[in-house]
Amino acid sequence: MQEREQLSFEEQYAQLPDLVHSYLEHVRVQKRLADRTHTLYALDLIKLQDFARVVNQELLALQPLHIRRFAAQMHSAGRSARGIALILSGWRSFYRWAAQQELVPFNPVEGVRGPKAPKPLPKALAVDDAVQLASFQNPEADPWIEARDAAMTELLYSCGLRAGELVGLDVRPDQTTQQQGRGWIDLDAGDAHVQGKGGKRRSVPVGRMALQALTKWLEVRSSALAGAAQAKAQGEAALFIGRQGERLTGQSVWARLKQRGQQAGLASGVHPHVLRHSFASHMLQSSGDLRAVQELLGHSSIATTQIYTRLDFQHLAQAYENAHPRAQRQSGDEKPKPRRKMPNASGDEADD
Repeated sequence: MQEREQLSFEEQYAQLPDLVHSYLEHVRVQKRLADRTHTLYALDLIKLQDFARVVNQELLALQPLHIRRFAAQMHSAGRSARGIALILSGWRSFYRWAAQQELVPFNPVEGVRGPKAPKPLPKALAVDDAVQLASFQNPEADPWIEARDAAMTELLYSCGLRAGELVGLDVRPDQTTQQQGRGWIDLDAGDAHVQGKGGKRRSVPVGRMALQALTKWLEVRSSALAGAAQAKAQGEAALFIGRQGERLTGQSVWARLKQRGQQAGLASGVHPHVLRHSFASHMLQSSGDLRAVQELLGHSSIATTQIYTRLDFQHLAQAYENAHPRAQRQSGDEKPKPRRKMPNASGDEADD
């Protein structure tokens, strides 16, 4: 294998069996592959050919146990789970074509799965950054836009809402609110009644600052508009509307929040789910009550909520690294400090 690795791609490509060349030509024409993508397909099959040669097997004679062994070897060599999954997908397509050509009785890659990729931690703002965003005021903005965007930001961070849940809120419930799967705000009770995924309803407490921002927004929601837009707004049940008086879309919320994060001077990108993750992470850090966070987020399974315990541990680990004297990483020119000796009752020194 090492000798083959010293060969150029063109030389390795030329040594592939004719049936592999036929397959690569087939996918190039059928899928209209770009040159780079066609090369990646070829590289995956060159790798498969090398594996087959090591176990003294022809490509068409490989069995599932061989494929599993190859996947394990790639994993041991440090290839990522995602990279292995992509390679297996390429091999699976090759054998699917071979089965259609009646060259193999079955697909040896079918049912073979690579190692599980670790779930990425959800992105959450630091507490200071979240407060900075929620407290941000833009004096140069249109007062109507500023009141609306401030209320949206406060509500997202206060309640951990999804973007779809936010735009689905009405000012108050009417006959069509529940029929059409929408939620509403109860300012007097300080609650947001939300319809989440799968039609599951939940009630979430709204924080004091969010209630203040909502009150300011509702004072200007329709009165600051004019003409047809004002008439439309007065007849529109939506809590958050655009300049034409119509219910705001989720895409608009994403765009407005991204812009607001930039204006507030945050280095990381901000979108509704970042605030949802921040809400959950900060709530868990403060309370440690995983079940309560599950209910507030509207998760059907607590296993979904448990990812935030990883975020919480990450926060604790970082705090430990920064604060604990024995956690500091020592550079090569630093030496551990000698342990101080304390005299014991007899006057001799003892470890403290």
